[in-house]
Amino acid sequence: MTQVIPAVDVLGTEAVRLRRGEYDDVSLRGLDPTGLAARFAEAGARRIHLVDLDGARSGRVRPDLVARIAEAARPAELQASGGIREVADAEALLAAGADRVVVGTAAFEGEGVERFAAALGSQLVVAIDVRDGRVAVRGWEEDTGFTAEAAAERCAAAGVARLLCTAIDRDGMMSGPDLDLLTRIRDASGLPVLAAGGVRSEDDLAALAGIGCEGAIVGSALLDGSLPLSVVA
Repeated sequence: MTQVIPAVDVLGTEAVRLRRGEYDDVSLRGLDPTGLAARFAEAGARRIHLVDLDGARSGRVRPDLVARIAEAARPAELQASGGIREVADAEALLAAGADRVVVGTAAFEGEGVERFAAALGSQLVVAIDVRDGRVAVRGWEEDTGFTAEAAAERCAAAGVARLLCTAIDRDGMMSGPDLDLLTRIRDASGLPVLAAGGVRSEDDLAALAGIGCEGAIVGSALLDGSLPLSVVA
């Protein structure tokens, strides 16, 4: 079975869920992010995915936020994302307690992906966030011009360890994962792929396992009970 990695998305000081990554379309808010991370860890999660939504849009990391979530998540490991624009940003989040960092925007600027891969090795995950077949960055608000497949091929050539592929139009929508997109990313890169966007059921998890996805980032389905917390163990 594909490993389930619960998501903690933070906007300001609250854990929230957005629909399709739209900052003005919040489907759930008011949760305490440290309490949510602790809840997932107590349920047996081996890894938790933290998204700093403010950082994703502003390009500024919050090591203090990562430190608080990492402490609350123990013994689960923390995969942190949002706002990483330089290798030093990533290193600051690793020093704050993250085990892996996810880089999206900066990976597709200049020789960013090569620079991050060389510096971070297996602690790097590159985010390929896809809308209409093309990679979006800066909080999913800008189109890079890269196709999903071209981005995946470039990451593989640069020595990236693994990819996180999000189907933006399905994120937070409980509409099922985009298996075709994920298959194309897997085939283009030959790398381990984490899937995000639309996961809503154990059947979806089985389908992701069937196409070889290493893990699934799950948010809404765990929060509304569509998936039992036991699947994270």
